[in-house]
Amino acid sequence: MRRLSAWLLAPACLWTLACFLLPMGLMLAVSFASRGPYGGVEWTFTLGNYTELLDPLYWRIYGRSLLLAGATTALCALLGFPLAYAIAASPPPQQRLWLFLLLIPFWTNFLVRTYAWMFILRTDGILGSMLTMLGLSPTAFEVLYSDTAVLIGLVYGYLPFMVLPLYVALERMDPAWLEAGYDLYASDWAVFRRIVVPSARPGLIAGSVLVFIPSLGAYITPDLLGGARSMMLGNLIQHEYLVIRDWPLGSAASLVLMAGVLVGAAILFRNESQLSGARQRDEAASPPASPDVTGQTERGAA
Repeated sequence: MRRLSAWLLAPACLWTLACFLLPMGLMLAVSFASRGPYGGVEWTFTLGNYTELLDPLYWRIYGRSLLLAGATTALCALLGFPLAYAIAASPPPQQRLWLFLLLIPFWTNFLVRTYAWMFILRTDGILGSMLTMLGLSPTAFEVLYSDTAVLIGLVYGYLPFMVLPLYVALERMDPAWLEAGYDLYASDWAVFRRIVVPSARPGLIAGSVLVFIPSLGAYITPDLLGGARSMMLGNLIQHEYLVIRDWPLGSAASLVLMAGVLVGAAILFRNESQLSGARQRDEAASPPASPDVTGQTERGAA
């Protein structure tokens, strides 16, 4: 049995070694090398690439990336939670229809969809034409090539990654829990806070990870909708690799981004596992509640 398991795991391990570990090892080695006078890599050990990333010039890029990624995650959660709840509460045929409509944008290339937002947000585009029809000046609401346009594009692109995990978590919620809450005279807010949100917590965490990580390293959306004034970490790495041809600095920036994401994800999942373990210990330690016979008799008499 162990030999069979080893043979079954071998293709995945070889694929991970060839396509992930070896490139990561090469990028780690390049991050400690020096840039050649005409670009390229000189194999001279140095820590200057990492110390250069501490320059205050890069702090604005770090802050913008974290702010836009956090805002994207928060907006996707606010917009995706009601949508996921509505889909989960619908009959099965309607659920399949809503999920089909949710996944339709994935049939089109992400680059094409981002270009479509450029035509929508530009001054002489669809949004500008609508403002002109309403008698407003389109230049007063110029959005393209700004952080706002980048945020709109990121929310549009990654909203399904928040809705799908939330839908899976809410779809598993037993409707009898909601009925029990209302039978105990709980308000709508209490039912939402004490039943719906805890049931959706795993999906919310998974969706936040799926949205925050790609938003933090986004490249296409900031490049097309933000321009040079809205550079994020993904654009910085591309600029170092392809424009300046400083591969060691680009490798160092890539590793710093990956290390930050891994540390944040590890802290998140560690806290979640501790919270789940504490909840399970509390449930195991608490004695079973005795039935309220008097209350049942009074309600039955009523």
